[in-house]
Amino acid sequence: MLDFVIFAVTFVVILVGAVLYLPAVSIQCLLFYRDGNLQDIVNKGSLHEFLVGLHEQFGSVASFWFGRRPVVSLGSVDQLRQHINPNRTTDSFETMLKSLLGYQSGTGMAVTEALMRKKVYEGAINKTLDKNFPLLLKLVEELVGKWESYPESQHTPICAHLLGLAMKAVTQMAMGARFADDAEVIRFRKNHEAIWSEIGKGFLDGSLEKSYSRKACYASALAEMESVLKSVIKENSGRGSNQLTFMDSLLQAKLSERQIMEESMVFTLAGCVITANLCIWAVHFLSVSETVQEKLHQELTDVLGDEPVSLDKIPQLRYCQQVLSETVRAAKLTPIAARLQEVEGKVDGHVIPKETLVIYALGVVLQDADTWTLPYRFDPDRFTDESVMKSFSLLGFSGNQACPELRFAYTVAAVLLSALVQKLRLHRVEGQVVESRYELVTRPKDDTWITVRQSKMI
Repeated sequence: MLDFVIFAVTFVVILVGAVLYLPAVSIQCLLFYRDGNLQDIVNKGSLHEFLVGLHEQFGSVASFWFGRRPVVSLGSVDQLRQHINPNRTTDSFETMLKSLLGYQSGTGMAVTEALMRKKVYEGAINKTLDKNFPLLLKLVEELVGKWESYPESQHTPICAHLLGLAMKAVTQMAMGARFADDAEVIRFRKNHEAIWSEIGKGFLDGSLEKSYSRKACYASALAEMESVLKSVIKENSGRGSNQLTFMDSLLQAKLSERQIMEESMVFTLAGCVITANLCIWAVHFLSVSETVQEKLHQELTDVLGDEPVSLDKIPQLRYCQQVLSETVRAAKLTPIAARLQEVEGKVDGHVIPKETLVIYALGVVLQDADTWTLPYRFDPDRFTDESVMKSFSLLGFSGNQACPELRFAYTVAAVLLSALVQKLRLHRVEGQVVESRYELVTRPKDDTWITVRQSKMI
């Protein structure tokens, strides 16, 4: 996330041509020194972990320094509620990712164009799920069938398997049958990993700028992926197909080739990572909670019987939705978001000048004991409380405010959990310690292992 911060601050300086400042009396902050807090962030291991300490020391509204320029961080539901309400014209996650890729984000467009692009993008994702649901179900059932064939003693690496599922689902649903070829998916995955690894780390610690070879590798991967996307656009343009993909929907909306390429890049990059890690963390948490598995199995039996899940049945799986919401919260799936302050504003009386970069410390908020009872416990039942669900929706993790990629991921994960829990029992591997790596999207530091056996739940 620091990569976006550095880019955004630099962008603002170039655009506005002025040094940003916060009145010293407005917001408590770390003392300034020449290099700001970059080394502190690196020492903590991630921007999220730095923000945890920052808010513990200075409270829910604080600022810190990049060079000579401050950034404001908001670390509680109340402060986010005050700030988010007038700043909903663009999606903060999409804005960050487009900025990192050097694409035009909503903050660089006219309001009308930004809203139009957002509507087209979200509509394309919804159509993709609707028209390609049988394909998604097929991919999930293939994976579950493979797991069913494993002996009970076999350790299954869920990160590798579920990243593969996400890659296949996103590429085929976004770009079509060309990516039914494993060689195309492998090529995509290679470039995806080269790009995403630098977005998650290389910008964060400044090491990318210091390494010519890594910069060249990153630029090459980005150029190759853009080239692939453009070639698929040309293949699909003007050609009828029984499959309506994400890219087809953008073509129907009459976007330019450049716009389609950028939107497809964002969806395939973010869609793969968010979907994979939501599935990974959900399976992990189920494997350590027999009670949650039993409750989910009972709901699946009540709603689906022995039938596979369908798109119209997913909204009826209320407990499954609670499991996924609690997974997002407990894993701190997207721990940070950010916006540029469009107009001068106030949070709890603290002045935030126009064009200030404001970070939403979502990972801090999701573990805040004032908002969540026993925040470090995995407890899907907490989402039966309407006030809890409202707080969660406010943060952009459900309902209309959820980022489109997360809504896509919820659907894929619901299909996966339905198929898995109908047929299998999931068990953690004894002695395994699962640690988190906090980047744009939180993932396990190492692959996570489970064992499976045939379900005998009643």
